[in-house]
Amino acid sequence: MRTPRDPRRRGALLALLTGVLALAACTGPKAEAPAPAGTAGQQSTRTGPLRIVVVSHGTPGDAFWNVVKNGAEQAGADLDVDVSYQADPDPGNQAKLVDNAVAQGADGVVVSLGSPDALRASVAGAVGAGIPVITINSGAEHSTEFGAIAHVGQTETVAGQAAGQRLAQAGRHRLLCVIHQAGVATLNQRCDGARQGFAGGQVTNLQVDINNPTDSQSRIRGALQSDPGIDAVLTLNPQTAANAVNAVRESGSGAAVATFDLNADVVGAIKAGELLFAVDQQQYEQGYLPVVYLKLYLENANTVGGGQPVLTGPGFVDSSNVDTVGEYARRGTR
Repeated sequence: MRTPRDPRRRGALLALLTGVLALAACTGPKAEAPAPAGTAGQQSTRTGPLRIVVVSHGTPGDAFWNVVKNGAEQAGADLDVDVSYQADPDPGNQAKLVDNAVAQGADGVVVSLGSPDALRASVAGAVGAGIPVITINSGAEHSTEFGAIAHVGQTETVAGQAAGQRLAQAGRHRLLCVIHQAGVATLNQRCDGARQGFAGGQVTNLQVDINNPTDSQSRIRGALQSDPGIDAVLTLNPQTAANAVNAVRESGSGAAVATFDLNADVVGAIKAGELLFAVDQQQYEQGYLPVVYLKLYLENANTVGGGQPVLTGPGFVDSSNVDTVGEYARRGTR
């Protein structure tokens, strides 16, 4: 099985990008004035590799965001782009990272909008400085409003609806939706979507703290013990999924557990029958594609999406396809 890092695929991507740029050089308008610094085509007026800063609201070291980081850094290596991945779950600190990228003269910024209001001014600062911005993962509904040239991710409400439908189809009637990070709009959207898709069933939200896994597990276990009628648990990231699996075991509950997002541990739990399925938003693409898009925008004035998000999900991983996808998850690309 070839991996997404297969040298032949990497070579094909580089050849394709080189061909696009060469074609533009041959067919572009004659005597066109160079674009101003910070706008499409700026690479024609500067030397050295492009510098792109990726700023997420993820917790440093989080398994999900590590895959995003892997994607961004691999794109940088493939395309000779200097990529700096930075993360902070605190909205104010994340905004400062964007401000720093602007102050340091980044050629492009990639940012997740987990807390859109907290990022609004910082993104506006980047756009106002002529730095193209691509939003990823969350905040699709604010991307164009904030002046970003594209959004790469999944529509969280739709993904939640699909997850709720699958749980209802599995014969479940009482769902506990576990939110692991307060104030992140996309997490609430996932649970809201699950409520819409879980037709005829009852959904209860539970707030836990991703930074305190012991307490998270205890809270989930307590919810299951206090309400034995809960027969399904939906978590919104892999770490909390592990807490939920343990809580179900400790409480003696028969609840089925499903989760958003994928890593090697989730793959193992699906194979072991401990997780029913995972909603896969293919976050490697959320790191990789924006670097490609920014390079094309800066060097060839290309745009993508036509004002609509570039969707990377939702897909589903379950017992029917876990062996195939699991190979990539172990390699840090799914």
